[in-house]
Amino acid sequence: MSFYWKRYRKKNQYDYTDEKQNVSLHKDISKNISKLADEFGENSEIIIREFNMGRQKNIKVVSIYMDGLVDQTFVNKFIMESLMLDKADHDEHSSKEAVLNYIRMNALTLSNVKVINDWEELVLSILSGHTLIMIDGWDEVISGETEGWEERPVSEPTSQTVIRGPKDAFTESLKVNVTMIRKRIKNANLKLETIQMGKVSRTKIAYMYIQGIAKQELVREVESRLRKIDTDSILESGNIEEYIQDDTLTPFPQLINSERPDAAVGNLLEGRVVILINGTPFVLIAPATFFHFFQSPEDYYQRADISTLLRLLRFFVFFISMFAPSIYIALITYHQEMLPFPLLINIAAQRETVPFPAFFEALLMEITFEILREAGVRMPRAVGQAVSIVGAIVIGEAAVQAGFISPAMVIVVAITAISSFAIPSFNIAISARILRFTLMISAAIAGFYGMTLMFILIVGHLNSLRSFGIPYLQPLAPFNLSDQKDTFIRLPKVFNRRKKLLTTGKIESQNNVNKAGDSNGK
Repeated sequence: MSFYWKRYRKKNQYDYTDEKQNVSLHKDISKNISKLADEFGENSEIIIREFNMGRQKNIKVVSIYMDGLVDQTFVNKFIMESLMLDKADHDEHSSKEAVLNYIRMNALTLSNVKVINDWEELVLSILSGHTLIMIDGWDEVISGETEGWEERPVSEPTSQTVIRGPKDAFTESLKVNVTMIRKRIKNANLKLETIQMGKVSRTKIAYMYIQGIAKQELVREVESRLRKIDTDSILESGNIEEYIQDDTLTPFPQLINSERPDAAVGNLLEGRVVILINGTPFVLIAPATFFHFFQSPEDYYQRADISTLLRLLRFFVFFISMFAPSIYIALITYHQEMLPFPLLINIAAQRETVPFPAFFEALLMEITFEILREAGVRMPRAVGQAVSIVGAIVIGEAAVQAGFISPAMVIVVAITAISSFAIPSFNIAISARILRFTLMISAAIAGFYGMTLMFILIVGHLNSLRSFGIPYLQPLAPFNLSDQKDTFIRLPKVFNRRKKLLTTGKIESQNNVNKAGDSNGK
């Protein structure tokens, strides 16, 4: 099956090998402009402006840029005005190197200017918001950074809110996101490496780490997995996450995603690597452990006792969101003797008119609530929350009145749903929602014995997972006493030290990274 799937993807993936071969530029400006028109189309947004420069106005120059991707003020003031009003004494006998160096070093008042002699790089520069300067008779082009498209300003986080702590969040701009991290870590050891990925999208990817804190094996492994990705487009951090995670067949997330700069900085200081993708406000953090998903940035802004209480509460609600319906099914179906007699009589009286077994009753309510949750997310923000809340109340009350479900089941499902919202990480909450149905089936088949067997399988699966070579249940398995200070409880700051496993040891290499991607990069 895997063989035929690889052949299908290879057959349906466009081959860009020929287009990526180095093609030199023409010395004749008209040929370069004609080739640009053929590649982008006659009615494209490319702006081409011809003028002469020099004291005698005898050097023919062409400026090229993409309308909408550049800052027009930058182009007019720092390129066009600088070159058109230039009074340097150049003529047709001036050497190529002399004129190019003069324009690059003196005439253009831009911060970042470079020389291009490859056609593929020229096209990429235009699409990146750069302005190109072509000089007639020379096969090299000067490129200046003049990006100026509209961007969303820095705002408050929407998916990871806190009561106490910074209120800024990442944006879709890679430059802004890097700046937000650098203004918090003013250290030369904070390193930034960039990669361009996607044969069509040519998305700019960056990863950051602190040299001297992050393990070099981890940094090399992150870079290796990123460079092995072979796909047409990268549109969001989720596209990358699927390629670089250690194990695909698991409901548990193996990388952390966050839109908070303070969370990214905290993980950098612990020796992790942060991956930033241009065009999305969510960064990826590697490696990740199971217990890390129950930590919130607010834990480190509150007192240790408050943070410990809230963290223990999160573990408890995670247990409830996974096991509450299955416990109810097991008690009602197989283990009625474990309930107090008055409670058992009340539940039996409630279920007297219910024609379905407890499993079908729980399954019906869980599926209904998942539909309401999804509808509340997709509907317009003004009515989405009201529809989900009112819908749950109305449907629950109507189902009880109609005799489809019992009131006790409504309470169990409501507590389960509320508990899933109390988990700080959306990814790990999704895992609990998936496993909830598996545990419900095991409880319906064999009661607590089936639940126990399924729980053992889940723990065994968790123990087999790795995130960039780091055990997923670390520091519990393998057990590390010194790292228990920030697992279930958070000791005061005076006891905190950096986690050992992130700064010492050997990183395991991934042998099964998926190299090919479909045309959507998913």
